[in-house]
Amino acid sequence: MFLLYLTCMNRNCMLYKYLGNLKLSLNISWKRGDPQFTEKYFSQTVDHFNFNSMGNGSFNQRYLITDKYWKKGYGPIFFYTGNEGDIWEFALNSGFITELAAQQGALVIFAEHRYYGTSLPFGNDSFNIPQIGLLTVEQALADYAIMITELKLQLGATDSPVIVFGGSYGGMLSVYMRLKYPNIVAGALAASAPILSTAGLGDSRQFFRDVTADFANVASECRDAVRQAFHQLKDLAEQQDYSRIQSEFALCKPPSSAQDIHQLNGLLRNGFTLMAMLDYPYSTHFMGNMPANPVQVHRHITISHTESFQSFSPAGIVYNSTGLLTCFDLYSLYVECADPTGCGLGFNSQAWDYQACTEIELCYESNNVTDMFPPMPFTEREREVYCSKRWAVVPRPGWLKIQFWADALSTASNIIFSNGDLDPWANGGVRKALSSSLVAINISEGAHHLDLRASNEADPVSVIKARKREAELITQWVEMERRRSQKFS
Repeated sequence: MFLLYLTCMNRNCMLYKYLGNLKLSLNISWKRGDPQFTEKYFSQTVDHFNFNSMGNGSFNQRYLITDKYWKKGYGPIFFYTGNEGDIWEFALNSGFITELAAQQGALVIFAEHRYYGTSLPFGNDSFNIPQIGLLTVEQALADYAIMITELKLQLGATDSPVIVFGGSYGGMLSVYMRLKYPNIVAGALAASAPILSTAGLGDSRQFFRDVTADFANVASECRDAVRQAFHQLKDLAEQQDYSRIQSEFALCKPPSSAQDIHQLNGLLRNGFTLMAMLDYPYSTHFMGNMPANPVQVHRHITISHTESFQSFSPAGIVYNSTGLLTCFDLYSLYVECADPTGCGLGFNSQAWDYQACTEIELCYESNNVTDMFPPMPFTEREREVYCSKRWAVVPRPGWLKIQFWADALSTASNIIFSNGDLDPWANGGVRKALSSSLVAINISEGAHHLDLRASNEADPVSVIKARKREAELITQWVEMERRRSQKFS
């Protein structure tokens, strides 16, 4: 999904996928203060729900573990429900979990999602049909339930309460773990988890409207400049002035068709989306290299240039942060898929594309009315046509709503839904408390699961308060689970 840090496209692109043996050294240099995780593999069942499927085999599922802070046999287990990418990337960018482990004497485990990173049930054949068919939310949750149960036995931790953590899709999985396996999981912190919009609820215009709002809230001229530049690009395309388009956007090849222009629009829209998602108050190496406050950086570029295209393009910030690229290749930096916010590149992108074609609903659209982007619809019918052609599957709209409750969560308990106001995914999730134990924490200056990141001197007060509240709730849940266990032991 990630070629160094230059080809990231809005899902969780993974630097380590392509750096192999450099993993440990980068872990040390990037996160010197973090405990060293040990990389291990768990023998996992390939198909939990069919005893005759695929030879009833097993595969090696990767997980990372540290017991540096654990009060052995007593302290809780903090378990990260890995999402759509290499598990090292999430471990290196979720420092709050280890900080909390230090406070509460917890064992920390980061589990990799099946079909991502190195956890491939069928090796390089995993993305063939029918092997890809065992990539489902339900299988992933069963993986985690089995892993937790077995590791507790192996580690002498049967009395250790388990709290699950996750960000984005991983946050969705944490919610689902608490709903599906409350006998195993005592509570969940779901950061930036769009459990409503990915279940087909809400407004299909919401996501790109909120990306636009991030730029408009910094300066309305940013939004206006982007909208105007897309109009100019449309005019040049209609005039077939492809050489100028190549020059203005530093493309490696001149576009030559409407499809090339569509591809360019997608590339640019994804660049703006990534800046909005990762609008952290300090520079980061998550999903690519990003400067501090990238939306503000774009504003300064807008002000310092008068030509629309120079002030408009996010390419330099997002796709060429090092300045090493001399031109941009439309089709190597961005691949259109069943997720309009971007799937990334490589094996990880294929896995996410399949999930977006089956259970995860991502029919988001831009329209140039409620947002600053060109009209790019993605309807249920368009999704169906694409997925049938690409994966020979027909999506099942509404399945997540049926299977995992969607907005009917009132009988659940012990879940934190945290969201940042700067994150375009936020309004696809739960923003209001549903009960005393279904808590919504809104972070006024927070981008995509900022609260899961390690403490930083540039953190806004809102995320410091959010983490404090999260820590208090988790402490309560751990103690509640201990009392419950003692009562029935």
